[in-house]
Amino acid sequence: MKKYNSILKYIFITAASLWITVGCVHDDKYDEPNLDGYQCVADFQANVTLSELKKKFTVNNPTGAAYVFPADKPNDASDDLYIEGYVSSTDETGNIYKTIYIQDALKNPTHGFTISVDMVSSYTRFPQGSKIYVKLNGLAVGTYGGVVQLGVKTGAESAANGVSRIPEKLAPQVISRSCTTRGEIIPRVITLADLKNNEDLIGCLVQLDKVEFDGKALCSNFAPSGQTVDKVIGQGWVESSSSYVTTAVVRNSGYSSFANQYVPAGNGTFKGIFSKFQSGSNTTYQFYINKVTDLDMEGKSADGIDHHFPRLDKVQENPCRFSNANLTAKTVSDIKQLAGGLAPNGLVQITGDFYLKAQVTANDEAGNLFKYVYVEDATGGIKVNINKTDLFQDARFKVGKDLNIKLKGLYIRNVGGELQIGSNDSSSAVGYRIKEDDVYKYLYDSNEPARAVVASERTISQLTTADVGRWIKIKDLEFINGDLGKTYADGSALSNRTLEDCSGKTITLRTSGRAVFAGKAANTIEVAGGKGDVYAILSVFNGTYQLWFTKLPDLQLTNPRCDGSIYTPLPVLYKDDFAAGGFNGTEWTVVNKVGPNQFWGTSNQGNGTNYYAMMNGNAGGAGNNFDNEDWLISKAVSLVGKSKAILTFTTDVRYTGPALQVFATDNYTNDVTTTTWTQLPVNLDTNANAFGDWVSSGNVDLSAFLGKNVRIAFKYTSTTAGAATWEVDDFKIKGQ
Repeated sequence: MKKYNSILKYIFITAASLWITVGCVHDDKYDEPNLDGYQCVADFQANVTLSELKKKFTVNNPTGAAYVFPADKPNDASDDLYIEGYVSSTDETGNIYKTIYIQDALKNPTHGFTISVDMVSSYTRFPQGSKIYVKLNGLAVGTYGGVVQLGVKTGAESAANGVSRIPEKLAPQVISRSCTTRGEIIPRVITLADLKNNEDLIGCLVQLDKVEFDGKALCSNFAPSGQTVDKVIGQGWVESSSSYVTTAVVRNSGYSSFANQYVPAGNGTFKGIFSKFQSGSNTTYQFYINKVTDLDMEGKSADGIDHHFPRLDKVQENPCRFSNANLTAKTVSDIKQLAGGLAPNGLVQITGDFYLKAQVTANDEAGNLFKYVYVEDATGGIKVNINKTDLFQDARFKVGKDLNIKLKGLYIRNVGGELQIGSNDSSSAVGYRIKEDDVYKYLYDSNEPARAVVASERTISQLTTADVGRWIKIKDLEFINGDLGKTYADGSALSNRTLEDCSGKTITLRTSGRAVFAGKAANTIEVAGGKGDVYAILSVFNGTYQLWFTKLPDLQLTNPRCDGSIYTPLPVLYKDDFAAGGFNGTEWTVVNKVGPNQFWGTSNQGNGTNYYAMMNGNAGGAGNNFDNEDWLISKAVSLVGKSKAILTFTTDVRYTGPALQVFATDNYTNDVTTTTWTQLPVNLDTNANAFGDWVSSGNVDLSAFLGKNVRIAFKYTSTTAGAATWEVDDFKIKGQ
């Protein structure tokens, strides 16, 4: 093994002392970084290849754990191990974060590698094309998402084969740049069809020719602010199936300088860092853009022609440049008149060359609206159905933006008396919504700044069908007495609550249990008890007016009620959110009646510091379900002297199995079989396909136990055929 003398060690020490951190640059100008003042090292021959480095984890490590290189031994340079490579990436635009990708040659590389380092603006120290050396002693090789990478082992990793980022303070001691060797990275040309056979190139800058973003990505920005999203690219086109022969994804950061730019709409050349993400047996090949100037997929050449069209999918010209040439402008009122006397659930196609320009007044940002937006002009408002979630992340559908809609080919549908725009596809997956693949054909950003949305002020008595679809304001409303103490929604379903004015006139408020307001679901937040102004979209269903609000501040119910009273929510008599983890023996009793040693416990998996009660009758994997009967029983809570009492909690279920049962008793005998139990009617989570969708029980009436000491019990059962995981949190008994 090659020995390195003390001069080389001195160079690395000097490099560490001159380490400089420079702030991020977030624009689209890519100037050469100024390397004056940065230390570098003379070229030398590394003694570990990138291929050998990867094998330290994949071949020479049968345990599957991260491989840690031995640390330095004093006065013995023979233990110093180095790799060398050329920086293929740049984090100048912010799309690549705390990662340095390298490859083994400037041109025609055979191997790439991923270095995880806790440092931003690494391009100022290691520009793309720089030759760098990495000292491996004390570092570790592990994997994330199936990609082998270099980092450190701290013990804080989520998996035994994982590694943490190389700390910024350590980086100058282990990573150094060549003083003399730097060149242009020439991307390796590959095809999507051959990615599986080129995994050694992960970390390299590669080039794809004759590639295009798919229809779902067209006319949308690379990423919404602060979000990372995938856009699909494809090569080859099969006309019979209207699909690409091969596809991969492009990972885009919402923090990148180009996040708000539209993806290029044409067919052409794509350059990016090759990577992948593997989960179980599923592998997704993906690419990271260094800078948008690496993409040649749109734009006219010197002859004034955009040669990136037609696309493989037969789109003949750039579909993202809206033009109203040869189109007739229509208003919302005009569109509704086109429907004529359309019967409920009837459809009529718009056949004229028309367009509508209208302002987006409501979207799905809080989750109370789902796969649609409302738009409005001076003549009225209308619902636009779109088969896509998270529409608010698309610049076109930001509240306040003007949207251009090409109307030819769309349909007007009468839904319970409300005229809406959509498609004619009635499949359950689409539901008369514009298909995601077709959004670019009809919906165009006006590229004008967002404007404040102005609500039309009405009273309940003044509402007419002409107001349906409008963003309106109704003053001096309050929830009826019967709704006080309820949450905005019951479980995960759509729920009705009733608002009334001070003359007693009422209107329905519709809320989805899946809506999220300020970090809490609508089914966990009690309705406001005061009076005030309500801002909402007005809809109608079978002659009944309904309001849909988009966020909690739309309900400004902070004043005394119409009768002058100030509503006070029911006091909490007892609560437990299991925040400490584990069960206090004086608070909860755990009973295992049937089954192996599986008991109610607490967990914070997937929730960080948020613990919850949990029971699961599966021992891990298919075929490992057990017959169980397990009880979690609360302490006795006194309802003596109370005239009203309720129970609330939240649940989350995953996997198939018997439903959780909830009981109450006032005579617990310390034996669940001899105790007289009353089963309580509660709302439970019903989505067994995912964790994290907590559902409120609603206000469970405990009036049968007024004047007594009540205990609540959760009874879990499972069988060999099915064992669900049930989680319980936010337990409260309220009363007065």
